[in-house]
Amino acid sequence: MTSALKESELGAGDANRAEGGGVEPPREDSVGEILARARVGLGLTLEDVAQQLKFGPRQLEALEHDRFDRLPGGTFARGMVRSYARLLKLDADALLARMQGKFDTPDSSHLAARFKQPVPFSNASRRSNVIYAVLSALILVAVAGVLIEWQQERSKATRLTFIPAAKVPLEPPRTVVAKPAQDTAAPAAAPAAAAPAAAAAEVPAAAARAPAADKPAPAARADARRIVLQFDEESWVEVRDATGRTLLAQLMTGGSKRVIDGKPPFALVIGNAQHVRVIYEDQPFDLKPYIRVEVARFTLK
Repeated sequence: MTSALKESELGAGDANRAEGGGVEPPREDSVGEILARARVGLGLTLEDVAQQLKFGPRQLEALEHDRFDRLPGGTFARGMVRSYARLLKLDADALLARMQGKFDTPDSSHLAARFKQPVPFSNASRRSNVIYAVLSALILVAVAGVLIEWQQERSKATRLTFIPAAKVPLEPPRTVVAKPAQDTAAPAAAPAAAAPAAAAAEVPAAAARAPAADKPAPAARADARRIVLQFDEESWVEVRDATGRTLLAQLMTGGSKRVIDGKPPFALVIGNAQHVRVIYEDQPFDLKPYIRVEVARFTLK
């Protein structure tokens, strides 16, 4: 009878425990645990996921530990879960359904404070932004250097001193002084004698008035060289010989041509050089390798 009483007491105790909820129901996995377990199953690290989804590793760690309070807000957390589930091939809608009630109704003060928080970026994004900024700065510096050099060349062209062609001095007029007649007794003979004298005086005068171009040109020196410049468009040019003497410094018009003889080496500066042709010692000279911002600087030896 005693054993039967004990059995009845034990049975009543078990029933009481079942009625009082002593046996705990199985716990349902959280959203963060499901995501973490799926990530580990695929062999991915937090850094791998952060690189692909462009989220910070700390944000992903907070999501896997269900610390939604460390995220900028409910909308942001739901977006993270949806992107994370898509990467791990999980059902995003089922995970979002588990998150119902995890967030409080937002008020205006909390939303304003969250908008003031800095936007999180991964380290890879920061490095990309820094590289882009450095490259942009280098490009701007190069463009500025080209513009400055171009402005200097243009200003130098306006400061060139042009040497006008030498003017041939005019021959002073000759003055003929008539001598008075010595013999007043023979006035008729004076005009007859003056005629041959006037004819003789006009012979040297005519010889003096002969143009200098009729004289033979002096022979060119053995060490002299010739440069021929042909201008298709307006251009300015400066040429100096071996002694530093300026042979030409002038703004030339389009369609003009200039021939220069002198002692080499010659130092040349030509503006608008792409429209100028140079012939040196009857051979064409290529200006393209020497053109910098429309200006060519080179030496002919």
